Amino acid sequence: MTVTKKLEGSKLTAQIEGRLDTNTTPEAEKELTGSLDNVKELILDFKNLDYISSAGLRLLLMLQKKMNAQGSMKICNANAIVKEIFEVTGFSDVLTVE
Repeated sequence: MTVTKKLEGSKLTAQIEGRLDTNTTPEAEKELTGSLDNVKELILDFKNLDYISSAGLRLLLMLQKKMNAQGSMKICNANAIVKEIFEVTGFSDVLTVE
């Protein structure tokens, strides 16, 4: 799992590659939560995300709660498998997925 971040003013784009599961989520959480000071817009690019587990979903909920307080968050370029996981779990109703 790799997290590539790009900060432009108060907009942070984070591209996550690989798997977001029990083994990789703690590292992703450290990478992302440590970068959210003064961020008003968080964009998670899932173009190269192959899989997300319940641990990854928990991270998304935590990030969404934090961003609700200071701005907005959206997920883009999720593949069909990840989108289906969002649908089945009801996360598509909670998250902004484009």
